[in-house]
Amino acid sequence: MSLTVTSETRTCQNCQQNFVIEPEDFKFYEKIKVPPPTWCPECRFRRRILFRNEINFYRRKCDLCKKDAISIYKKEVSFPVYCHECWYSDKWNIFSYGRAYDFKINFIEQLNSLLKTVPRLALTQIKSLNSEYTNFSAENKNCYLCVIALGNENCAYSSTIFYSRDCFDCLDISKCELCYQCLRCDRCSRSSFCSFSENLIDCIFCYDCRGLINCFGCVGLRNKSYCWLNEQLTKDDYKKRLEKYFSDLSSRAEEESKFRTLLLSFPHRYAYIIKSSDSVGDYIVNSKRCRNCFKVQEMIDSRNIVRASEMKDSMEVSFDDRSELSYEIMSGEQDHKFFFGNTCWYSSEIQYCSFCFDSHNLFACIDLRNKSYCILNKQYTKEEYEKLVPRIIEHMNSMPYIDKKGRVYKYGEFFPPELSPFAYNETIAQEYFPLTKEEALAKGYSWKDPEARNYQITLKTEDLPDHIKDVKDSILEEIIGCEHEQKCNEQCTQAFKIIPQELAFLRKMNLPLPRLCPNCRHYQRIKQRNPLKLWHRKCQCAGLTSENKVYQNTADHIHHKKDEPCQNEFETTYAPERPEIVYCEQCYLREVV
Repeated sequence: MSLTVTSETRTCQNCQQNFVIEPEDFKFYEKIKVPPPTWCPECRFRRRILFRNEINFYRRKCDLCKKDAISIYKKEVSFPVYCHECWYSDKWNIFSYGRAYDFKINFIEQLNSLLKTVPRLALTQIKSLNSEYTNFSAENKNCYLCVIALGNENCAYSSTIFYSRDCFDCLDISKCELCYQCLRCDRCSRSSFCSFSENLIDCIFCYDCRGLINCFGCVGLRNKSYCWLNEQLTKDDYKKRLEKYFSDLSSRAEEESKFRTLLLSFPHRYAYIIKSSDSVGDYIVNSKRCRNCFKVQEMIDSRNIVRASEMKDSMEVSFDDRSELSYEIMSGEQDHKFFFGNTCWYSSEIQYCSFCFDSHNLFACIDLRNKSYCILNKQYTKEEYEKLVPRIIEHMNSMPYIDKKGRVYKYGEFFPPELSPFAYNETIAQEYFPLTKEEALAKGYSWKDPEARNYQITLKTEDLPDHIKDVKDSILEEIIGCEHEQKCNEQCTQAFKIIPQELAFLRKMNLPLPRLCPNCRHYQRIKQRNPLKLWHRKCQCAGLTSENKVYQNTADHIHHKKDEPCQNEFETTYAPERPEIVYCEQCYLREVV
């Protein structure tokens, strides 16, 4: 007779808040033979992304060939950093760093000792041309300061950008061309400041739109042309308004303010869940039985996943594709049974590993390629490996690592934050969970103060021309002071330069010069994303209008009576105190599609 598994409430040993472990979670832990977590899902996610630096680049020397290199690792790290050519060469022996397991020392201390000595690859990039300043990237050409980038050409200052051309300052776009300051857009062309939209041409400041041509400041429109703030215009009237917008600075500010007002007066979809069943989260596409998942597609039976595709039967994974039975992972690719690790691809049956590729049966290894049956970078026979790993797991439980905050690390925990080579504000943790220096240090994280760059600023932002037509080629020689003056919490670089391809792009698109440095512009974009957190809410459709009376419904909704409020409830990334009007799927579709 089998026992019924029930949910269980536990207290997170990091934030001290309660979290619930569901019956299906216990079944998963039993399936992969790991203990239940002691940290809540949000703290587990933050702990993983403390090991991921995406946008901070440093000039340094390759520690092997001594040539200049670009790296995500600052000079102060303890381990050697090799350029791409040296890291993949036979000039060094990875097994020379191996060591036998010592049962007199706890596991984390031994792993940390290995992490501090094994050479690390300066940047993760392959098959690219003239794209030195890119990271987590492949098959790019003439790209600059792009991260998580694949198959792009002539793009700059962008993150999570795929198969796009001539795009600048974008975040999370795919198959776009000549786009500027766009967020989560697909198949758009010659468009600027658009977000959460698809198939736009010659559009500016459009949100949640599809199939628009020549539109400005529109929200929730489908297959329209020559619309201005959701008002239909003739072609001539639209061109007149657009000309005034570009030529009159006060008119530009006024129209953009009207757009922001319209944005808050139009219903927002509670979540973007498309062709998916029994799934909860946001931006879930073609998936089944996914819970607390964000920006995923083609997923099955997975939970607590951020940015992944074509995965199945996995939990607590961030930035992964085509893997199965993965758990507590930061960056994977086509892995099978990868537990508690960071950036390992095409591997199986590996635990507590970092930067291992095309390998299997590894435990606590760094930088291995095409290897198997290794522990702490030391080679074993299959029989020796299978006998030693259970002993190590037992040792991890009997002699756990305890950090300075009193948090206990037995088998089943991801790496402690102090093992990360990055300061808190160097990582994407600062993007998802922003902290001040004082807050970060109080929580036990490290912090990197801005480097003394000693820029000789030659041009202040208030002295920049308002219109691109007034900008001369000499702007390329200027050092422009960032408007934030390092007074923000956005990794401000204090000053920046305009690069030639950027100036050509801005002229072609009739766009003004930026007033913020690339880092500050990046942080302004990510502020437009909703948090990776869910709130239980009720649809704000009151029948004839929205609950706050701001929006007038244009169609009959599927309620018992059309003047009665909708009773649908849901999980959404819009917090209750947010000003947006949030509708359920049915009410939203009646208004928008």
